[in-house]
Amino acid sequence: MRKYSFGTIITSVNNLPVATHLPFLVDERGDEVIISSHFAKANPQALDVSGNNNLIIFTEPHAYISPKNYPKQEEVPTWNYIAVHAYGKARILETEEENLELLKRTINNYEPEYYKQWDKLPQQFKSKMIKGIVGFEIEVTDLQAKSKLSQNRSEVEKENIINSLSQSKFETEREIAEYMASLKNH
Repeated sequence: MRKYSFGTIITSVNNLPVATHLPFLVDERGDEVIISSHFAKANPQALDVSGNNNLIIFTEPHAYISPKNYPKQEEVPTWNYIAVHAYGKARILETEEENLELLKRTINNYEPEYYKQWDKLPQQFKSKMIKGIVGFEIEVTDLQAKSKLSQNRSEVEKENIINSLSQSKFETEREIAEYMASLKNH
């Protein structure tokens, strides 16, 4: 979740799912996992996050799996992936101080070099920016790992897939190969 921290938060209003794609911070506080981010205040989903059940989906890495990796002709393409589903209720960050702290942590997570510039900005400017967001944190109550890594395939087929993906120009496909190879050692 930390490595692929750009996720999708899903809420439901009148049985209609609503989704927003956001960068998230993932922290551990004792035994709790806390996921934090912020909406633009203009985003109507910001009104629905508090007190309701929320789902955040992190969906990387993933890779196309070609039928060329299988010895039989009668095969079809598929997809391997790793994903995490995190569920929980949100608490809205009410104060300017809480939201400033969230932005500070977000900047330090994604671009620490920018923090020096942010820190020098006038407080009036920062306060204006804070008024345009709705910061929140979600205490995770259920965490589910999802994956499809060709578990149903023979060792030869898995090795073919690992070798093929290891040569890919796409980093996420090479990462899937690394995960698959690590599973062979368990």
